[in-house]
Amino acid sequence: MLTLFLCAGETDALGARLKDIASLKGARANELIGYGLVVGLNGTGDGTGTKFTVQTLVNMLERLGIHAQSSQVKVANVAAVMVTAHLQPFARVGNKLDVLVSSLGDAKSLQGGTLLLTMLKGVDNQVYALAQGPILVGGFAAAGEAGGGVKKNHPTVGRIPGGATVEKEIPFEFNAMEELVIALHQPDFTTAQRISQAVSTSMAGISAHASDAGTVRVNLREGRRANLVNLVSALEQIDIQPDARARIVLDERTGTVVLGENVRISSVAIAHGNLSVQIKEKKDVSQPLPFSQGGQTVVTNDSQVNVSEEQNKLLHLPEGASLGEVVKALNAIGVSPRDLIAVFQAIKASGALHAELEII
Repeated sequence: MLTLFLCAGETDALGARLKDIASLKGARANELIGYGLVVGLNGTGDGTGTKFTVQTLVNMLERLGIHAQSSQVKVANVAAVMVTAHLQPFARVGNKLDVLVSSLGDAKSLQGGTLLLTMLKGVDNQVYALAQGPILVGGFAAAGEAGGGVKKNHPTVGRIPGGATVEKEIPFEFNAMEELVIALHQPDFTTAQRISQAVSTSMAGISAHASDAGTVRVNLREGRRANLVNLVSALEQIDIQPDARARIVLDERTGTVVLGENVRISSVAIAHGNLSVQIKEKKDVSQPLPFSQGGQTVVTNDSQVNVSEEQNKLLHLPEGASLGEVVKALNAIGVSPRDLIAVFQAIKASGALHAELEII
């Protein structure tokens, strides 16, 4: 179990660069996807029951001028895969992309395989890149004919660094823009207002205004449109103090608790104790005395039940208690990370917690 407390509110807040909390509208990555074959596997490919792998292999051989029947094809060394990649903004023809290769059938491992030439398409069904090359798998799987075996990591997914080449660019005239639109990664009205003020005061010849919680529009004067690259570079380096809602994130699966800096509570009293019940069962054998008449050997059950309850004191937290005070107080009564989940849910239900409670 892990408990993480972000106590930034007790120290001087540090700003973040504008480029780290927002992005420029239009300059974003696009997703590419393709279907292909991986060959050269050492008997760890798809089984004969994977019909689409057999059909794909037969179709590929037909295009290469080789006629083959589906019933005559073995695919133990071949695997059908899905290939995905990110086409970064301003990518040009000839640039290299990293690709992710994932098994689509029942292949046991892609280790040692080579991806054959695969077209990567966008959502508009246009081909933007071609991928091919040997696959790097950060794991392995080995098994014998009797079953069992050894497996490390996830051998049915691999990567090809620089395995795709951009063949088509996404048209985008950056220097023709008359207005820059800044999109916040985490929409917030206060943060958007701070960005507009910082941009307007630190950059001469431009004015900015927040149109909503997630968008800041930067109006450019005629003289500022000549070189937008220098302008955007200067905008990205502006320090902004982002604002955020008070939030507590709870993960009950792992016992992780994350508290933001603005978490506050009203005056509340907390008493928390654990009740544990331990039951031990054992069997005893009861035998009759030697030479006794009519006696029988029987098995009897012996149960031992122990009940224990922690004797924790009532804890009072004053109104407006900060995050640090809440943490110290809860640690004082020995609350474990997993117990914190129940405690914060109870405080939220009482109406004393002034923060958003998010359970993941």
